[in-house]
Amino acid sequence: MRPTLSATTDEPVIPDCCNIGVIFRVLLGVSLMVLMGLGAHGDSWDLVLQNFIEISILIDLIVLLSLLILCVCRRYAYRHPFSVWAQRLLCMVVPGLISFFALSIMAGSAWFGDAFPHLDRIYLVTLSVLLGALFQHYFELRMKAYSPALGEARLQALQARIRPHFLFNSLNTALSLIRHEPRRAETVLEDLSDLFRVLMRDTRYMTSLLDELQLCRQYLAIESLRLGDRLHLVWDMPQLSDNDLRQIEIPALLLQPLLENAVHYGVEPAMTPATIEIRIQRTLEKIDILIRNPVHLHQQSGETLTSGNQMALDNIRQRLTLLYDMEAALQTTENEGFFEVRIYFPVSR
Repeated sequence: MRPTLSATTDEPVIPDCCNIGVIFRVLLGVSLMVLMGLGAHGDSWDLVLQNFIEISILIDLIVLLSLLILCVCRRYAYRHPFSVWAQRLLCMVVPGLISFFALSIMAGSAWFGDAFPHLDRIYLVTLSVLLGALFQHYFELRMKAYSPALGEARLQALQARIRPHFLFNSLNTALSLIRHEPRRAETVLEDLSDLFRVLMRDTRYMTSLLDELQLCRQYLAIESLRLGDRLHLVWDMPQLSDNDLRQIEIPALLLQPLLENAVHYGVEPAMTPATIEIRIQRTLEKIDILIRNPVHLHQQSGETLTSGNQMALDNIRQRLTLLYDMEAALQTTENEGFFEVRIYFPVSR
C-alpha cells in the first residue's frame, strides 16, 4: 500500500495529474485557449475548426505526456519531499521539454511540415512553459482554497460523528453491565476508547477498508447492546477477501458517521426490529458502498426523517472532493420507504 501523508506533512504543490478531474480541466483549458487563439485570426469558423482539429493532435500529445510525467513526479514527492519552488519549476520545465522533444521528433516527417508550415517552435515551447506555470498556480490556489476545510473538518467530525447522547448512552450501557456482566462492560469501554482514539486523528489520514470496517463493527456492537433486537444488520460484501480489504484505501472515519445516522434515524425511532444494510462491492478500480436504513415519520410533524445529519454528509462530500476531486461522490436517495447513501471512490488514492 502506498505510504500516505501524515497530519504534519504538506501536500506536494505538483498537481495530482493522475486524477481525472485534473486531466479534464487541463485538456479543456488548453483546448479553449488554442481555440480562442485560432479564432482571433479572423478566419471563418470552418477554417478555425479545421485548424483546431489538426493542431489538437500535437497539443493533446504534449499535454498528456506532460501530465503523465508530472503524475510520476508527484508520487516521488510524496515519498521523497523536496523544495516547493523546485516542484513549481518542474511543472514549468516538463511541458517545455516535452514540447521541444515532440517538435524535434516530428519535424522530419512530411505530414507534419504540410500540416504546420508556419509553426514557431520557440513560441510553442515558451507557451508550454507559461501554461505549465499557470495551471500549477491554479491548482495550488485551489488546494489552498480547500485547506480551511481540513481544519474545519476536525471540528465538524466530533459534532457530526459522535453526538453527546451516544457518549452518555454508551457509558450508561457500560454502567448497567458492570455488576452483572463485567466482561461485556469492559468490552464496551474498550470499544468506546478505540472509537474516540481514532476520532482524534486528522481527517486526511488514509486507512485500510478492513480497519475502517473493524471500527464500524465496534461502534455497532455498542449500539447493539443499547438497542437490543431492534438493530438488525445485513452485511453484503461479495467477492471481497480480507486481503482485498487490507489493500483497499479509504479515508479514515468515512463510514462511521453514516452508520451513526442510519442508527439514529432508522433504528432509534422504530418500535419493531429495523434493518440496516451495508453493501460493499468492487468494480474494476472503484469501490461502491451503499448504506440503507428505514424511513420513519416524525411523531408531531408527520414528516419523514430522511435527511440525517446534513453536517456529516456535507463533511464527507467535502472530504471526498478534496481527496479525489471528480473521481468520488456521495449520493443520497429515498426509495420505497428506505433512505440510501451511496459512496464511490478509487481503490487507492
